[in-house]
Amino acid sequence: MSIIKLTAPIVFLPNDAFSANKVIVIDTNGKILAIDDCDDHDPASIKYLPNAICAGFVNTHCHLELSHMKNLVDTGTTLLPFIGSVVKYRDFSEDIIQSAIARADEEMYKAGIVAVGDICNKVDTLATKTKSKMRYYSFIEMFDLMNAAMTPAIIPQYKAVYDMYKDTEKDSKSLVPHAPYSVTKALFQYIRETNEASKTISIHNEETQAENDLFLDKSGGFIPFYAGFGNALTDFSPTGRSAIHYAIENMDANQKTIFVHNTLTNVDGIDAANAWSKNVYWATCPNANLYIENRLPDYHLFIDKNQAMTIGTDSLTSNWQLSIFEEIKTIHKYCSYIPLQTLVSWATINGARALGYDDTLGSIEVGKSPGLVSIPIIESDGKLRIADGKESLIDVTSI
Repeated sequence: MSIIKLTAPIVFLPNDAFSANKVIVIDTNGKILAIDDCDDHDPASIKYLPNAICAGFVNTHCHLELSHMKNLVDTGTTLLPFIGSVVKYRDFSEDIIQSAIARADEEMYKAGIVAVGDICNKVDTLATKTKSKMRYYSFIEMFDLMNAAMTPAIIPQYKAVYDMYKDTEKDSKSLVPHAPYSVTKALFQYIRETNEASKTISIHNEETQAENDLFLDKSGGFIPFYAGFGNALTDFSPTGRSAIHYAIENMDANQKTIFVHNTLTNVDGIDAANAWSKNVYWATCPNANLYIENRLPDYHLFIDKNQAMTIGTDSLTSNWQLSIFEEIKTIHKYCSYIPLQTLVSWATINGARALGYDDTLGSIEVGKSPGLVSIPIIESDGKLRIADGKESLIDVTSI
């Protein structure tokens, strides 16, 4: 069996550790056979890479099917106008949609992403996922716009989409609610009772102030937004609490749940989610947050509470690229108090655990095949820093 030995100035290891003196021994399929000290091997047998090496990235939140909308939607509009633009640009020719999806899939793979939690409203991404080099967890997203009259028609519509996607050793799927502000209790109940206990659930959460206004006292931007759809929200009563409380009251605490965006989530919301379930993950999509709302979550709150953070890219409708390393760079730019090794863990093992792929992905450990990525991170004055350059997947077949 052919083996390859790789080392770099920095090798990211489990539990936020990193080392400058490790050799990763892998086979030509990318399976890790050993992790040794450099001194244990003949230097001539080792391939030396100039950048740091980490496990392949896990993108826990993407909308691959919206890839054809790149550069069409204005930045900084806030969420409700953004949603209106998505609706406006949703319908393109099938050729354009499929070409954009295929390009985005390849873009993610070349940027070192090995698995994706992908939101699906249609079956547009199915053909690409079948051929993709990455693993996909397809979240078939359901919503009835808080209108109970829509629910009976919505269920078979999205169940048909769900049935088309695959649930295999490589890929997974589940039915998920879109967001607290767009799903009735009846639709939540259907999702909760239909999914198997082992499934991971994803839900958009507290992305804009209007979302919390709706639940606190039935005020804010969602009132005219829904009126534009002819929905007076007669089926909805405010809860007097933030949106996340409505979500957790209507989901299964036994399932892994990824709360996405969390731009306005506070300590009360974090505490409520943790009291509700021990299977909570928080996906942050910083470039999309800046693109849409021009703000970031308060990461201090999540770090102080020792929360399981993951990283997503959102879509090319709300981002300039689909690169987890670019997301890391954005967080590091505005929140440099977060150690880079922590951000790498968010982008790798935490995401793999959230999707249930950590048996093979997420960390450089013997027996795993996590994919390896070269990233421009250096150590300077005892601290890790981002250097010039781009991330790239390490293709073991070409070494």
